[in-house]
Amino acid sequence: MTIRVELNPETEARLVAEARSQGVPLEKLAERLLKQALIANSVPHGALTVDEFHHMLEGMAEGSEKLPNLPTESFSRESFYEDRLDGRDAVPRR
Repeated sequence: MTIRVELNPETEARLVAEARSQGVPLEKLAERLLKQALIANSVPHGALTVDEFHHMLEGMAEGSEKLPNLPTESFSRESFYEDRLDGRDAVPRR
């Protein structure tokens, strides 16, 4: 189905900017946003069906193929706090 929506210039600019930042066609972003709005308005908060849960996960994973593959050791405790392990603090303590 094709629908036509008139947007004010501010909304149009925000939609175009968001599509560019995500690297997706404007139509795909508009479709995704419409689906998300429909789901958010139709699902009782805190109670998802299995299909709705899977749809939510698919939405979260969308675009993840652009993320770099990182080795598991990149997520060690040391990697998160390496600036504090050698005595240097990123933020001065008070």
